[in-house]
Amino acid sequence: MERTCDGDRAGDRAAAHDPAQEAGHDPAHDGDGRAGFRILFVCTGNICRSALAERLTVAALGSGAPITVVSAGTHALPGRPMDEGARRELIRLGGSAEGFASRPLTAEAVAHADLVLAASSEHRTTAVALHPVAAGRAFTIAEFGTLAGAVPADRVLDHRDPVRRARALLEEAGALRGLVRVDRPDIADPYGGSRRVHRAAARRIRDCLAVPVRLLTHMPA
Repeated sequence: MERTCDGDRAGDRAAAHDPAQEAGHDPAHDGDGRAGFRILFVCTGNICRSALAERLTVAALGSGAPITVVSAGTHALPGRPMDEGARRELIRLGGSAEGFASRPLTAEAVAHADLVLAASSEHRTTAVALHPVAAGRAFTIAEFGTLAGAVPADRVLDHRDPVRRARALLEEAGALRGLVRVDRPDIADPYGGSRRVHRAAARRIRDCLAVPVRLLTHMPA
């Protein structure tokens, strides 16, 4: 069984999944012929949580992946570098902050994202308000990690193409929304906090992304 980022175990809960249920995403993002898949991480200033999540995911997916990963902040100032505490933790976890620059969240950014992953429920609400059609493909990072942990892996891993995997994961996770309990949907803001606070936030982001990243990158023998 998989341990989720909330510390719960996922397994039997997935049996409640009804294949007939829809993930609730924009029809324009289902089978629209586009070659790629775009993930958007969202937090407040786009210099700590979403920035770190973006760069950790980029590092995990590897160069040349057809999955694009970006981030933005609901109150971000454009062009700021990553916060030093977040940058330090990112490097410790194997990512790179090179070339990073913060950017404000826009309706266009949400509309062009196939998957929106927010640091908190408040950030998710703000993103969806900018583009309401995105509600079905917007989650908190912790929520999506927990739902992904309840998805039967073969429903995703059966697809060898990363984009098809990403779309399958989104659909399967969306169908489990409301059926799988998410105890802690938000990741606390470490900005201005101690090294310990930054490390706790970074570890939680890493743990919550672990299952989705594995499902997108693992290649069965």
